[in-house]
Amino acid sequence: MQRFRISDTSRPAMAASQANCLTCRTAPFCIPGRDRQDSSQPPVLSRRVKVARGSKLFQAGDLVGERFYAIHYGTIKYALPSPSRHDKIGAFLMRGDLLALDAIGLKRHNGNAIALEDSEVCEIRQRDIQSRPTLLHGMVSKQIAREQSTAHMLRNSSAGQRLAAFLLDLSWRHFRRGYSPHRFRLVMSRQEIANFLALSPECLSRELTHFKQAGLLEVDERELTLRDPGALRQLATGAAAAAAHQQSARTDAMAPAAHA
Repeated sequence: MQRFRISDTSRPAMAASQANCLTCRTAPFCIPGRDRQDSSQPPVLSRRVKVARGSKLFQAGDLVGERFYAIHYGTIKYALPSPSRHDKIGAFLMRGDLLALDAIGLKRHNGNAIALEDSEVCEIRQRDIQSRPTLLHGMVSKQIAREQSTAHMLRNSSAGQRLAAFLLDLSWRHFRRGYSPHRFRLVMSRQEIANFLALSPECLSRELTHFKQAGLLEVDERELTLRDPGALRQLATGAAAAAAHQQSARTDAMAPAAHA
């Protein structure tokens, strides 16, 4: 696996170009619109860097270099080292998502950022936005909201709820970026999805089979089609499970009368 380091002296293999956030089509998903429309502020400039599929933008232990990133296109997974054979995947980042904000104030990175497909990131230096507290606070708030959403999804939820919530999140993220919310390609493997959802690969396969049998989705290799988003939303929120529990309770309550 190739690896690109953070230091400028080790960047010759990375094709880089100048970028202006104020004229970028990805900016609406990346920086707060209020700040982007403020013409009294100087443009936010960054450098775009290409990261080939399977390559590491950075890995745990690399110098942060007072930089963070915005995904211009492609998909990057962020994973934390684990004593086990597989690192723990904490996020799948798409166009407009922010990466390495959690490293602000640190000397070295805690995790690994790996491209799941040919990708391009915007490198943003912290010093370039030090005079833009509104912009920085908006970015940090977005990061915190994403982490809280992930934590909520993984806490006190069944395997089916986690998978439904994950698929709906992907659907929404594709829709916001102008793509179909019902049909899209999974760039991550099933093993990676299972890792992210804290499930075993076998459990994930069973849940996918249940979803297909229930008519919720279709899967063709990595092409996925959502057939019943409404039912997925009910499942993700626990409404379907609650309804099944209530139906079971009603059946149990009627049982004595039926035997009388």
